[in-house]
Amino acid sequence: MDAASPSEVRVPGDDPRALPVRCRWCGGEQGTVVLDLGDQPAADHFPPVEDPGPDPVHPLRMWQCAVCGLAQLAEDPTTPEEPRGAEPAAMIAQAEDAVARVLAAGLLPAGGGTVAEFGSPHGGSWLDLLAAAGLTEATPGSPADVVVDCFGLMHAADQAAGLAERVAAVADDGVLLLQFHTLAAIIADGGWNALRHGHFAYYSVPVLQGMLEAVGFEVVHAFLFDLYGGTVLLAARRRGRPGPADPVSVRSMLEREQAAGVTDPAVVARLEEATRASADALRERLVELRAQGRSVLGYAAASRAVPLLNRAGVGPDLLPAVADGSPGKQGRRFPGVPVPITAVDEIDRRRPDEVVLFVTDLLDEVRGRLPGVEEHGGRWVVVDPAVRVVPPRTGPSPT
Repeated sequence: MDAASPSEVRVPGDDPRALPVRCRWCGGEQGTVVLDLGDQPAADHFPPVEDPGPDPVHPLRMWQCAVCGLAQLAEDPTTPEEPRGAEPAAMIAQAEDAVARVLAAGLLPAGGGTVAEFGSPHGGSWLDLLAAAGLTEATPGSPADVVVDCFGLMHAADQAAGLAERVAAVADDGVLLLQFHTLAAIIADGGWNALRHGHFAYYSVPVLQGMLEAVGFEVVHAFLFDLYGGTVLLAARRRGRPGPADPVSVRSMLEREQAAGVTDPAVVARLEEATRASADALRERLVELRAQGRSVLGYAAASRAVPLLNRAGVGPDLLPAVADGSPGKQGRRFPGVPVPITAVDEIDRRRPDEVVLFVTDLLDEVRGRLPGVEEHGGRWVVVDPAVRVVPPRTGPSPT
């Protein structure tokens, strides 16, 4: 097997896997490890490219609570330090769609109101969109008519404290909007590499509904989007408060996810099989390309690519570089494997035979931004996490 990474070092101290796991939401200690990726570097730690390592590694396991059903990180001794990513066009479009649908559902206060937003290190904000709908940003510390959390709550190590903070920010007659990548989609897509340090919780609609009910809120609307294979937005109010509601959307979403087995550890544990399939397939393809003398680069230094490259044992001998639009990541490298991160224009300069894309939702955006890949006979290969070659365009490139 090819050498793929600088030497790794286990962090000092006792192995946290020897300690009992306690649920980050309900405090329960009964549960099941449904996915174990072994020792992995922190997925938000991108060292400078000149840093030879070794990189610290930590256990990376998903544990599902038998009491409340929340899938979560079993342990995480890492310190968050993720460089803020560039916001993909797909996420911008989804935010616009979400605000339009929330507005159409009558969930925003008529005649204006206030809004507070809990941000995410992944970038993106709904504040400008909500300002266009007549809302103004609430004074810090004051309750808001609308509280938005887009992929933020998952970053709270203490889920009970994180949800309590958001609930406290909602005015008495206000609405809480929570958006998340649903566990149902992760299971359906075999998206095991959604598991990463710093992402403490992996929500499903039934579980998050139960969490909200425990703090006196009821889910009144549920929206589903294609982003990341399945992104859900739940709207919730304090129990008994009047306002628009769509119980059919909530009930259908609950039934859909319960049928998918999101609270069944045996179903969630199928992600373990998906790790081998996607990691092995990626490595086999890159080895084949090297044997054929064909050049390859990657695109999108996403956190989800970190466990994938490490699990597959892919270093710069197989993947010379990954381009990324975030200036904060350029000039750095992947942890665990010293694959450098470059500016996007390196793809046009090097003209690779194939470009491996690690975030499927970026495909339309990057094809439009980098038409030269296909104009020069190159191909896009999507890994998120399944590996597939994207068919070439049949018409002219978009302008």
